[in-house]
Amino acid sequence: MKNQKRIAILTGGGDCPGINAVIRAVAKKAIYEKDMEVIGIE
Repeated sequence: MKNQKRIAILTGGGDCPGINAVIRAVAKKAIYEKDMEVIGIE
């Protein structure tokens, strides 16, 4: 059985220009290139 790594993305809240693009890029890289599971935290 494969041991899959998992990461969580947490932001500090508030407005920050470009944060959505950064979160999307990190998540896509983790999922498609590193085969990780990504968890979002509200």
